[in-house]
Amino acid sequence: MASGDRGSDAASTATTAPVGAVRQLAASVPIRTAASGAQIAIPILAVAVTGDIALGALLVALALVPGIVAAPLVGAVLDRSHRPRAWMLAAAAGTAAAYLVAAALDPVPVPLVAVALAASGLLTPFGFGGLSSFLAADAGSGEAARRAYALDALSYNVSGVAGPAVVAVLAPLVGPRWALVAMAAMALASLVAYPLLPMRARETEPKPLLRSMASGFVALATHRPLAVVTASGTLAELGRGFLPIAALGIAIGAVGDATAGATIVTAFAVGALVGAVLEPLRRRAMRPHVTMLVGFALTGLATLAASLGVGLWWTIALVALSGLCTAAPTAAMLLLRRLESPDDVVAQVFTVGSALRTAASAAGTAIAGAMAGVDPLVLLSISGAIWVVSGATMLAFPRRAPAAA
Repeated sequence: MASGDRGSDAASTATTAPVGAVRQLAASVPIRTAASGAQIAIPILAVAVTGDIALGALLVALALVPGIVAAPLVGAVLDRSHRPRAWMLAAAAGTAAAYLVAAALDPVPVPLVAVALAASGLLTPFGFGGLSSFLAADAGSGEAARRAYALDALSYNVSGVAGPAVVAVLAPLVGPRWALVAMAAMALASLVAYPLLPMRARETEPKPLLRSMASGFVALATHRPLAVVTASGTLAELGRGFLPIAALGIAIGAVGDATAGATIVTAFAVGALVGAVLEPLRRRAMRPHVTMLVGFALTGLATLAASLGVGLWWTIALVALSGLCTAAPTAAMLLLRRLESPDDVVAQVFTVGSALRTAASAAGTAIAGAMAGVDPLVLLSISGAIWVVSGATMLAFPRRAPAAA
């Protein structure tokens, strides 16, 4: 097996090779697809079984919120662990078990399902920011590292589209219960896929857990490059959070049908996915911090153009363009997290950064919902303005930036 391990390490480090790319995606897409699909399957199942929409929303929140809270702890555990792969495998198995319990809602009582989903939420950071933190460990700041994180951005986009799509197909055919079982099976696939990706322990001096967590927060707050990248990425998700609410209002105003709003949101997702597919093929053109500045600003400008009342189809096209523009800056953001993180807090930077973005997106949607009486085009313009500010935030990035993107 030793020769196979060496081959795996080489292929994963040299992510420009097709085999390396396939292995990286195979290791990251299943667990992320399972999580994104479960967020759709859970409320559908709750409504089908109990008829209670509020219960469905509560169960989804229980699957999401704990991950935001647990992110620093998960990152610290991975940074300190001598066997990070074992933690990742255990988290995937635990997630699958939680989804299976949830799929058995009635006869399994609601409180037990709620506990299971909360546990799955605590495990979520392992397969998202935690997994990202182990990419390109030996690739430095060169083209291999840039493409590794371009592939990681592709993984997030593929899973974000594939999970809900699979549930949308399975739920009407076999029922939401079996759709959630399929998400559990997807999570279990990670038990086979994770060994394809090297996850070597950090070569750092061991610290007590609380001290390690404190080091992570200090790095995020006081290391200027990390603070700027984190602020920019978080603001970008805040702007994205406005889109679903604005899309609903625009659709109602244009065609009198709120369901058409899904087309606008889907256009953004498709644009982002197309951009993510193309991003690993792109040759480096700008430094990563400049890529973030330009990419997020262009996203904002396209969104602002869509808010000018240009008609439904032009709005859809411009929103798709805005999604396309997010691919390069997102990959650059992931790369900068890795390059600028002190060795002893790499996983914490990724897990906390991912949690902040999740929280910001939810906050954006909540704020837009509270402003539901406002013209939806105004909401969309606010979204665009926030994206532009997100890009402009990168002007504060130190001039000595790594020449990698």
